[in-house]
Amino acid sequence: MIDKPNSPLRQRMIEDMTSRRFKEKVQKDYLRHVRNFAVFLGRSPDAATAEDVRLFQLHMAKQQIGAPTINAAIAALRFFFNVTLERPELARHLASVHKPRRAPVVLDQEEVALLLEAAPGLKYKAAFGVAYGAGLRVSEVVALKVSDIDSKRMTLRIEQGKGQRDRYVMLSPQLLEWLRDWWRAARPQAWLFPGQNPVNPMSARQLSRVVREAAREAGIPAAPFNANAPRWRMSLSRLLAAEWTTSVTGIVLAILG
Repeated sequence: MIDKPNSPLRQRMIEDMTSRRFKEKVQKDYLRHVRNFAVFLGRSPDAATAEDVRLFQLHMAKQQIGAPTINAAIAALRFFFNVTLERPELARHLASVHKPRRAPVVLDQEEVALLLEAAPGLKYKAAFGVAYGAGLRVSEVVALKVSDIDSKRMTLRIEQGKGQRDRYVMLSPQLLEWLRDWWRAARPQAWLFPGQNPVNPMSARQLSRVVREAAREAGIPAAPFNANAPRWRMSLSRLLAAEWTTSVTGIVLAILG
């Protein structure tokens, strides 16, 4: 059974995911979804049939489970059937659920200013600015190092972001100034936003919690609040982008005389 800690089937799936460099969180999620499938079956999932797969999907739909959770379960089972069991004929019976995409509601400049003012200190103001001004995910913000800031090129280096790829994002002069204010005040050594123990970075959960608290204090609707929601990132990003464009335009005009 997949739910037994030392079962050969579970160990093989872990090895399959490790060899493909799946992150630890992804591995835990995949194992959990396959374990739920095994519980539904009442037997080892390697004995599943196409009818079992159909009934499990019907079960999730009747339980009114959200589309993201269903799709995550489908992804885990697809990997389990295709890779670990080498039974692609079962994976063909899996179907993802369509999730309607809605355009994000973008905050106005006043709401953005209120959120920043509600930040409890320079550390979180700089972190908010990086998250929303540079369009980073919370996990990317807390993983930043002091050495990732390039003030000459006006860029931030993001290591192993989404898709485990490195990339660079632009820094506006205002955002750079916030980062400098924070660095002058705390002099962080390695992590740009260290946790209570400076050896470790601030956790994503901690940053998300502080953003939610700041939003409530600022009176900004945020229930439920998702710190990665596009409407938050886009708002400050647009505000700083306008300021950045004005600055760059001024430099170009000065060069051209």
